[in-house]
Amino acid sequence: MARRSYFVAHGGVVQGVGFRFFAKQKAQEHGITGWCRNTPDNKVEGEAQGEHDALETFLKEVGQGPAHAKVVQFTTEDRGVADGESGFSVRH
Repeated sequence: MARRSYFVAHGGVVQGVGFRFFAKQKAQEHGITGWCRNTPDNKVEGEAQGEHDALETFLKEVGQGPAHAKVVQFTTEDRGVADGESGFSVRH
């Protein structure tokens, strides 16, 4: 069953380390749709949608971030499923 989550990576270093492109790569690996972007307050936020197990794996990996990131806190919030969504985009 499909599920959708909003996520925010807070931390020491989540911008300038390829975090958004890491998230996109992990989304493609797990068949996740959605988006992510940097925020003005040095966080990365996004929405991700996919099958329950795939989404859980994606959120776990993104919660750790890429090799040079330091994620201090990773929060998620369930959202309603979006119909007709395809792909995962990096927003600017």
